[in-house]
Amino acid sequence: MKDLDTDREAVLARFNRLIQELLRGETKRHSFRQWEIELLLDIEECDLRNVNRRELLRRYQRAVQKQLEAGATRPMKLSEYLAQRRRGSRRRSAEPGGLPAAANDEAPGA
Repeated sequence: MKDLDTDREAVLARFNRLIQELLRGETKRHSFRQWEIELLLDIEECDLRNVNRRELLRRYQRAVQKQLEAGATRPMKLSEYLAQRRRGSRRRSAEPGGLPAAANDEAPGA
């Protein structure tokens, strides 16, 4: 069990370093773990140009930290995080008394 905790801590440390490098816009290393490369490719595929990239990466980082603290052995991909967020917002809008997203955007009395 202790080895698994140590491994999770190492993964979390590497993940946090990777996200910090992305937020700074530079990497100072030349070697990456396979899962880090997969995350980088996934982040690139998500095309974050039209969103607040920094804030989204910070939220993603917090979600992965919680995920690893809960027992996961590898970080989820950004695309998985975004899919979870989409499902969550759909679920909230479908709750009794909840309005669909489009209805929430309308002005009162419209």
